[in-house]
Amino acid sequence: MSITPSAAPPSLSYELYPPVNRDATEGVFNSIEALQATNPDYVSVTYSGTHARRRASLELIEHLIQNTRLRPLAHLTCVGESRQSLENLIRHFISLGVRGVLALRGDLPTDPDGWRGEFPFARYLIELIREVETEHSAALAGGRLGVGVAAYPIRHPESPSFEHDVEVLLAKERSGANYAITQVYFRPEEYTNLVDSARRAGVSIPIIPGVIPLNSLKRLNRLASMTGVEPDPILAHALESASTDAERHYIGVSAAVTLARRAFDDGAPGVHLYTFNDHRGSLDVIERLELPRTRAQVVNSWAARAAV
Repeated sequence: MSITPSAAPPSLSYELYPPVNRDATEGVFNSIEALQATNPDYVSVTYSGTHARRRASLELIEHLIQNTRLRPLAHLTCVGESRQSLENLIRHFISLGVRGVLALRGDLPTDPDGWRGEFPFARYLIELIREVETEHSAALAGGRLGVGVAAYPIRHPESPSFEHDVEVLLAKERSGANYAITQVYFRPEEYTNLVDSARRAGVSIPIIPGVIPLNSLKRLNRLASMTGVEPDPILAHALESASTDAERHYIGVSAAVTLARRAFDDGAPGVHLYTFNDHRGSLDVIERLELPRTRAQVVNSWAARAAV
């Protein structure tokens, strides 16, 4: 990865899931400790599912703020929520010390007659975040919340077209989004096409590639089912043909590195790693990318210029 003297250090971030039970808690905390050593810019914490899962998300965010150096990016979904409940959550985030929110619509209820909430799209949630933010300027020391959104390198399953997805991304920016993180994708050209299409449409916010080192065919198929993204047949075949866990680990890391390197070559401002609460693959990806060294090189370059 090459850098220029005026370049900003590439961003590095991870996604964590709140532990689903007591047995999973130790594994999540071990991942937190390992990821913290890489000095990421932030760690996103998912927020969805049952009330118990949502409570676990808030507890994990509070743990990150109180017991680590990590900056949490709190996911917030608007499906099934009232305006009042969302206002309360945003205020709670601010009171905890959260300074970044990932504003998402969330998954629609499986029951077609189920209540979808007062906000049908993420852009309305972004506008609400900005409204609540103005009421807490003192707590934020006059600053603003960093608001991230989702971007889709492949057509969203519910969208009429990829072009519509790009227009939705532009609407999110106009509503107050600061940056976007992509949904998972498997072919390097999909990120390139998304960025090119978004820039032509007028989107100017940074678009960060989201990649994941997949080490099992089961996990690949599960991810495809969750996101509606068709699994890469070459990756699927390689994982299925591998005879050891070590081989599958290498295959998954290599695929993620390929995606990230191409994205950086195309001007990506950073990388976001979906960890599935398993830090080993993510750490191997950033080492293969030499990302810690690159980030240190840029920061040291800034420090040297400042001292002149």
